This record gives sequence, structure tokens and C-alpha cells, in this order.
Amino acid sequence: MAKPILFSLSFLLLSVFYTSLAAPPASESLYTNFLNCLKQNNTDSSISNIVFPQSNPSFSTVLQNYIRNARFNTSSTSKPSIIVTPKLPSHVQSTVICAKNTNVQIKIRSGGHDYEGISYISNQSPFIVLDMFNLRTINVDIKNEVAYVQAGATLGELYYGIYEKSKVHGFPAGVGPTVGVGGHISGGGYGAMLRKYGLSVDNIVDAEIVDVKGRLLNRKSMGEDLFWALLGGGGASFGVVLSYTVKLVAVPETVTAFRIGKTLDQNATDLVVQWQQVAPTIDDRLFLRLLLQPITSQTEKGEKTIRASVVALFLGGAEELVEILGKEFPLLGLKKEDCLEMSWINSVIWYNDDEKYNSGAKPESLLDRNLNSAIFGKRKSDYVQKAIPREGLELIWKKMIELGKVGFVFNPYGGKMAEIPADATPFPHRAGNLFKIQFSVSWKDPAANATLEYLNQAKSLYSFMEPYVSKNPRSAFLNYRDIDIGINSFGENSYEEGKVYGAKFFNNNFDRLVKIKTAVDPDNFFRNEQSIPVLAGKA
Repeated sequence: MAKPILFSLSFLLLSVFYTSLAAPPASESLYTNFLNCLKQNNTDSSISNIVFPQSNPSFSTVLQNYIRNARFNTSSTSKPSIIVTPKLPSHVQSTVICAKNTNVQIKIRSGGHDYEGISYISNQSPFIVLDMFNLRTINVDIKNEVAYVQAGATLGELYYGIYEKSKVHGFPAGVGPTVGVGGHISGGGYGAMLRKYGLSVDNIVDAEIVDVKGRLLNRKSMGEDLFWALLGGGGASFGVVLSYTVKLVAVPETVTAFRIGKTLDQNATDLVVQWQQVAPTIDDRLFLRLLLQPITSQTEKGEKTIRASVVALFLGGAEELVEILGKEFPLLGLKKEDCLEMSWINSVIWYNDDEKYNSGAKPESLLDRNLNSAIFGKRKSDYVQKAIPREGLELIWKKMIELGKVGFVFNPYGGKMAEIPADATPFPHRAGNLFKIQFSVSWKDPAANATLEYLNQAKSLYSFMEPYVSKNPRSAFLNYRDIDIGINSFGENSYEEGKVYGAKFFNNNFDRLVKIKTAVDPDNFFRNEQSIPVLAGKA
């Protein structure tokens, strides 16, 4: 286990909210009372097997299996008193009822990929982690072109389940196969088909949730307001999402992928200038993701440069793709030999890990949950609504080289994203946005000074980018969790604190989410550091 991390004053918020000097052992009385309540509220005689107090020998393994950020896997990180691993919907219902009865906070984890660990750590003690990984049923109905998927399934498992039934169907969601369905979809969900089919939440027909009263509700019984809130508003603010029923989309038998990288001495700046003009407006079957990374130059010994890599997926064949990009993106210089034609399911493997694809990985590799494999990382987000001019890009390159580690992922919008109204779902970042930025830095060094250095680099680049990104508010993406932009202590100023981050995540949809939250969970039982608050005076 990594050594505890010590934090400076500049990192005070994170230390205050996410660490404690010592993680106290689970209260035996809490465990006893909670378990007795479960047994009284559930007919399953084996229900005690899904409850792991800190004294259980398997507690650490269960907790660490789905920690995806090593920053929150230290001896000083706050630990739950109990982990509950439900296997049946009734287990979730009983857990909610008993957590309320014992007055203990619930954190809900589906895959653990939230970048700030919000699903398994807390600023309150005691708390319980409700870990959904056993609830992973997937039923694919090709005739009706839908799939039922439980929240604890991974995206890789969903993609594989579709592949087993059809080679010409897919689902528009993320490129990471170990991401949990529950968190991914309830936060919006996007991937390489968003320009053709929109977000994951634009392709949902039903959902199941356990509400604060322990009731199991579907779209009809929960009502359209709550259903709307679950389509990108963060499900953990409103209850425990059990499942989504998703619409499948058509994919061709053959899709095409490629990766082309250029450095500054290979006219990368001109490439990025043209990318901004082309990527959001080109054929909506084409997703041209752009990766920008500071690297050591191969031509100037010891010097740093920037590499711009276009990583693309096209829902069609290579010949047509080369023709399209030859006309619209000539600076890329794409040739047919640069292209890889493959099935859609293999493109999922390639996009996540092209080395794994090149080594012959099969679709079954998408079922690997890659447990207990966390590295250190920090992510932040922005939206760009006006193309960054060449002189701005050159200043950005200089800053990136100065910092040395933080990179960007530019994800183009346009296509379907420009056609869907901003209030169709809680996710508001639609028309008017050229692309979304992910700030990205990962590392393996567990030393405290290394962590602080990387975090400060991310903050520095984020501050530097302010002139080039959205304003009033400077928007952010919920699923790129970033507590730097605001946290909630749920005191007297809960609404005002919530609006600081809520307006960034949800823009003009924030107040509707607050009204729905207040109606369905007036006492604010379901909460986390960046959840939807209730209206003032209601909790």
C-alpha cells in the first residue's frame, strides 16, 4: 500500500474533505445494528454475506478492487465503516432503509472511475459504501434494438453482450471498458460515436432506481421529472440507480480507425488550427479526437516539444474516409495505409488500447475488470466555443512545455450534439461548443512531493487556459470529477455552495435539478461533495 500523502496549504481543500489523520475501526454497534436491520427488512437468509465491516479479512480487497485512482488508496484516506455488495435489487432497498434507520451516509460505487474518489470516500464519518459490482445483469433484445443493463456492469461487458447478439449494433458510450455503467450514464456518458448518435443519455428509454423510501421505481412510476434528472444529472444525488434500458444503434460491418501524430517541427500547430475548423463540422460519422502532449523531441536532443495526435473512428470504410479527409483536412495527409479497417467491437478494443489490439486481443478481453490496478491521476475539464487562434496555441504550447507533464484531450462536438436542445437532458453542453477539453496527467510515483507537483501543474494549466474557454459560467463536465471547482459542506449555505459547481456542470439546468432533488429527497439523504443540494430551508 502506498505511503500516506502529506498536503501543503495549496492542497488544503482536498486534505480537509478526503483524508483523516486516522481511519477509526468500524463501530461494532453500527455493524450489529445495521445487520440486524437488514435481516428484519429482507427475506434473504444469506444477506449477512454481502456486508463487510472493517474487521472482515476481505474488507481491504473489496474496497481496493474498484479504487481507480491511487491518490485515494492510502492509509490516511477516509475508509467506510461497512461495504455492502448487493446481489439483488431487494438488497439495495434494504440497505437504503437501514442506512436511514441507523443515520449513516451512503456512497454509491459502480466502477470507481470517478476521478476524485467521491464514490468510496467521504468527509463524514461513519459512512457506508454501497458497491454495485455484483449487479451486472445484461439482457440484449436485438428484435426491439434495446438492452437492459444493471448499474454494476462495465461498459466492456455491455459492448460484449451486444456483440454476442449482433455484429451490426452498438451503443454510444465511453472508450474505457472497465468504467461502470451506473456512474457513466447517470453523468452523461460520451464516446467515439457522439457526433453520430449523441451521448449515452440521449439513447435511454427506461431506468430503475431505489428512492429514499426504499421503493424500486421505473420510468413510469418515478415520473418524467426524476427520469429526466437521471439522464446526466448524477444519479447518486437522487437515489441508487439499479439499471438503464438503452437503445441500440446501427454500426456498419466495417469501421475504420487511425492514429496520426505530428510534432511542432512537423507543422503540428497548423494541424491543430485546421482541426478546430474541421472536427466539429465534418461528416458526423467521423470522430477526430485530438491528443496534445509535451514530449522529448527526437530531432532536438533534450529539447521538449508538443505532439499532436489525431485518433479517429469512422463509421465506414477506409477508401471513403481518405477521400473525405483529403478534401476537408488536407494537412493531416491521411493515406489508406494509415487506416485500419475492423469490426465495431474491435474498434472498441483498439480505441482503448491500440497495443492490446495489435497484439491480437479478442472481444473477450472486454470482460476483464482489471481489478486493483490504480495509478495516480488528475483530470479537469473545459469547453471551447470559439476556435483558439494560432498565437494562443503557441502560448499554450510554451506553457505545456514549461510545466512538462500535463496533456490535453480535445473531443469534438457538432453533428448530433448540435441538434439536441440544451434542456433535453441535464447535460447542457450542446450547440455552441466546438469541443470539450480534458486536462490529463497520470503518474506512478507515490511520493507526496510528486503528487503535489502534478496537481499543481494541472491547476496552473487550467488557470492559463481561462482566456480560451467558455465563460459565465466556465463550464465543466460532471463525469470529469474535479473538486477544485467547488464542494458542498451542506450547511446553511448549501444551495449557494452547490450552485458554484452546479452552474458549471449543468448551466441553466441546475435549478430544475434542485427542484427535483427537493421533491424526491427533501432531507438530502443522498449526498456527496458535489451532489445536487435541496432548496434552502428544506434540509
